[in-house]
Amino acid sequence: MTLRILVVGAGIAGLAAARGLRVAGFRPDVVEALPATMSPSAGIYLPGNASRALRLLGLDVPLRPLGDLIFRQVFLDVRGRHLFEMDVAGLWAGVGESRALSRADLQQVLLTGVGGDVRYDTEVRDLQIVEGGAKVEFATGAIAEYDVVIGADGRRSTIREKIGLGGPATPTGQIVYRAVVSGGPPLTDWTAVLGRRAQFVAMPMGGRKIYCYADETAPDAPDPADPRDRLQEVFGQFGGPVPAILDRVEKVSVSRTDEVVLPTWSRGPVVLVGDAAHATAPTLAQGAAMSFEDGFVLGQELRRAEADIPAALRAYEQRRRPRCADVRDRTRERDRTRDVPPSLRDPMLRRRGLRIFTDHYKGLVAPV
Repeated sequence: MTLRILVVGAGIAGLAAARGLRVAGFRPDVVEALPATMSPSAGIYLPGNASRALRLLGLDVPLRPLGDLIFRQVFLDVRGRHLFEMDVAGLWAGVGESRALSRADLQQVLLTGVGGDVRYDTEVRDLQIVEGGAKVEFATGAIAEYDVVIGADGRRSTIREKIGLGGPATPTGQIVYRAVVSGGPPLTDWTAVLGRRAQFVAMPMGGRKIYCYADETAPDAPDPADPRDRLQEVFGQFGGPVPAILDRVEKVSVSRTDEVVLPTWSRGPVVLVGDAAHATAPTLAQGAAMSFEDGFVLGQELRRAEADIPAALRAYEQRRRPRCADVRDRTRERDRTRDVPPSLRDPMLRRRGLRIFTDHYKGLVAPV
C-alpha cells in the first residue's frame, strides 16, 4: 500500500519525520512556510541518545566530521568555582557520542537525508479531515488530499490549531540568549556557570568556535530592546570563561521558551511530532533528540500497521508519550534546582549534583 503523506515543517522535527518515513519505505511530501534562504543560526548540543537516533535514521556517518565531541560537562558557581562535573562519555557509553555543532550543518545533514526535496514558501492555509484522509489547502490556492498529515511546525503549530488538538504553548518564564563566538577563550568542555535564576552555558562546536546558550528566569520582564546589552547586563559579573566570551560576542538571538502539553497527539489521519506535540524548555538539550526519535518511531509504526492509519498513529503516541513526559518532568526538576537560591543550591550541588543531574538522563539510556 502506497500512502500519500504530507509533512508540514522542514525544521529539525519535520526533516527527521521525513527521514524516518523514507527509512520505512515511504516518500512523503515536505512543505515549509519559510523561504529556503532562512538558514538556522547558532549552534546545538546533541546528547548521546540524539546520536543513537540519528544512527537509526541512517544519518550518523555524515554527522561524524562535524562540530566537536563533548566528553565532560563542568558546572561552576557564579564566581567560576567548581561545583561538580559529569563524565558525559561514560554516561552515554554504548548509546552514542555527544556533540556540539552548527545548527546549519545539522540542517544540511537532515536535508540530505530526505534528498533535499522540500517545497519552501508553501504555507498550509486550511486542513480538514475527510472520509479516508485529510484535505489540505495551501496559501497558493492549491488543494491536495493525503492519507496522513504530520504537523512538524513547532511550538506555535498551525496544524495543531487547525484540528483542535490543543491551545497555545504555555510560557515557562525563561528568556534564552544564543550566540556563536569566534576567537574566544580555549574551551574543551561543555561548561555551565550558574547564577541567581540565570545560567550561562558555553561549549566548543568545531572550527575554533564556541556556542553560547544563556537563560534567565524573568516571567514579567519585557523583551530586551538590545539582546547583546541585556546579555552583558545579566551575565557581566559571572566568572569562569564568561568574561572572555562576552568580550567576543557580536550577534545575539533571543527567544522565550514555552511548553506544549496535549491530551492527545493525533486525530484521524493527522498527527503531531516534535515541539508541536511535546515542547519543553531546552534545559536538558533533548528537543532535537526527541524529534529524531519521533521520526524513527512514526515511520516504523506506519509501516507496521499502514492499513489502519489512526491505529498506527495511536501506537506511535503510546510508544513516545511516556519518554517525552519524562523529559518534561526532568526538565522542570532541573529548572527548579537551578532556581534555588545559590546559598542553598551551590553546597547541595557540590555534594549531590553529579547524582541528581545524572539521574535526569538515566531513562534516556534505554532504547527508543
